Amino acid sequence: MVKFRKWLLAGLLVLVPLIITLWVLNWVVGTLDQTLRILPSAWHPDTLLGFHIPGLGVIFAVVVVLAIGAMASNFIGNQLLAWGNALLQRIPVVRSVYSGVKQVSDTLFSEKGNAFRQAVLVQWPRPGMWTIGFVTGMPGGDLVNHLQGDYLSVFVPTTPNPTGGYFVMLPRADCVVLSMSVDEALTYVISMGVIAPGTKVQIGSSDPT
Repeated sequence: MVKFRKWLLAGLLVLVPLIITLWVLNWVVGTLDQTLRILPSAWHPDTLLGFHIPGLGVIFAVVVVLAIGAMASNFIGNQLLAWGNALLQRIPVVRSVYSGVKQVSDTLFSEKGNAFRQAVLVQWPRPGMWTIGFVTGMPGGDLVNHLQGDYLSVFVPTTPNPTGGYFVMLPRADCVVLSMSVDEALTYVISMGVIAPGTKVQIGSSDPT
């Protein structure tokens, strides 16, 4: 029974990451393949080739993104984008949604953007309980008129899905700066504390080394 349990755990350690990785890749490829639907049916690869090739949507999506990026990088493209932004800013409901999403995307994808600046240790959700947060900036606007002292804007991610979480403003004195990179901190959060910073996990091994 001891060997059976050991083999079972070893098999799970090998298969589970592979299955999840393949599932994610299949979802990404399948989603991007849907971009081919914008093509006329006569130009669709399935029609031209007579059979379906998974992954062509990924290539098509990359080409579209590169084309839009090239267009946006020149003078005419910048003017068109400015007119489009001005038009969207005039639509009441769309304006609020688009402005927020655009600011986030500019922070995440711009060359100068730095969404997560530093990993910190904070007490959350109550004193005595600690978790990892990421500094996103400092409060601005009218917020500084109501916050007494030096505050930081911190994003506290959930585990194991760090795309969800809580945005909080905490005194700088309550944030303990961690000597680890943002990537290491994210890995620690996603792994639920199993993979400590600076460790490597070997496939088929139940112990981090």
